[in-house]
Amino acid sequence: MNIGATIRAIRKRKKLTIPQLCEGTGLSKGFISNVENNKTSPSIATLESIAAFLKVPLPYLLLHEEQRMQVTRKEERKLTTTGKQKLKVEHLSAQGGLRMMIVEFPPGATTGDNIHEGEECHFVLKGTLLAEQGEDSAVLEEGDSFSWNASVPHKVTNTGEGPALVLISVYKEVHSYEEM
Repeated sequence: MNIGATIRAIRKRKKLTIPQLCEGTGLSKGFISNVENNKTSPSIATLESIAAFLKVPLPYLLLHEEQRMQVTRKEERKLTTTGKQKLKVEHLSAQGGLRMMIVEFPPGATTGDNIHEGEECHFVLKGTLLAEQGEDSAVLEEGDSFSWNASVPHKVTNTGEGPALVLISVYKEVHSYEEM
């Protein structure tokens, strides 16, 4: 966590000087300098004062870099294929334990039986699918959505005559920052 660099970046983006930050928070120039250079760790009360003056939510100051907003431009998206059916996967974003992708299922294509940690949410953009999990099954069409716990065997099959497109979000809990 680099709280000092975050405070400095916000202050500079807002075109504020250290003296202005000091005046607005009642903190000394030396203390602010030490905070911005990560030479001291401010208390939560001090961080609240700084956050209020900078007009940012306190939790934002406490985020690790990898927890902040991540942007993937459409021209930067990674395209892969997966499985025997060569499903086309367009990776939209990934942050921590959350991933989002668009998967194209050719007619008759299936994921086969899958089982893994996490939770999934699917939104059918185009086509007709059969979703199966354990004893549950449902036929889904454009505009329908479904979700499930992925630790139970599950399968998705394109039962339509044309390709199907599905927006899929997968969440798998990350237990430490080292696993990201």
